[in-house]
Amino acid sequence: MKYIGAHVSTSGGVENAPVNAHAIGARAFALFTRNQRQWVSKPLTQKSISAFRENCEKFDYQPFQILPHDSYLINLGNPGREALEKSRAAFLDEMQRCELLGLDRLNFHPGSHLNLIDEELCLRTIAESVNIVLDKTSGVMAVIENTAGQGTNLGHTFEQIRFIIDHVEDKERVGVCIDTAHAYSAGYDIRTAEGFEKTFAELDAIVGLSYLKGLHINDSKKAFASRVDRHDQIGQGTLGEEVFVRLVNDPRFDNMPIILETPDENRWAEEIAFLYGAIRAQN
Repeated sequence: MKYIGAHVSTSGGVENAPVNAHAIGARAFALFTRNQRQWVSKPLTQKSISAFRENCEKFDYQPFQILPHDSYLINLGNPGREALEKSRAAFLDEMQRCELLGLDRLNFHPGSHLNLIDEELCLRTIAESVNIVLDKTSGVMAVIENTAGQGTNLGHTFEQIRFIIDHVEDKERVGVCIDTAHAYSAGYDIRTAEGFEKTFAELDAIVGLSYLKGLHINDSKKAFASRVDRHDQIGQGTLGEEVFVRLVNDPRFDNMPIILETPDENRWAEEIAFLYGAIRAQN
């Protein structure tokens, strides 16, 4: 079964995320569990935690349908010791918030070398960061999101993602989220049927589809292999509509959160309805 949704607002409290998701016809959702623009946020209150859990139950959202996203400030591969410790502390806080909310995964961008260290050392640092935080938490999986490879960001190749996984000690608590726009911008030509199959065959061969714990489905404003991260509405960018029709009809992506991060949130209900409408009846 497909669980399609969007990255919804938590304005007024995290407990509003499942309410907002339900309002747009979503069967999955993503959220920030804290202000993504600040290093330190107020702790979750017991009232918010209880209300979040109650609203998830009310609208039938189970943990596997929810893909929280960490702060964009965090860089788990930061070459600066003080900055790295700051990122690790923030990531730990995010994982602990997921624990409190009863969530089982946290999506994160791997990290950036900032042209100060080589790629391998940065990837090893990212894995070390994950190990440190996993040792201090339980029940929540660290889900690596592929990147477009913009600037000094790593995680834009499947080989880089595999390297991180290889150096994470607890393989049961690491996963992968594939962003369609990022993959296309990074040089994986998923636009055509042939390219789509080749890309996911490579993902399976290099990383393993068993690690796939979510998808971000976004069209791209930028050209193939541009290494620029700019999302567009479904069917309006350089990827086009057909790739998303192909995706929602692929059983490999059943039973995981499939999340829209397209720029116009006023169109999410329309896009979700389109994607569900594109699913062909199975014989």
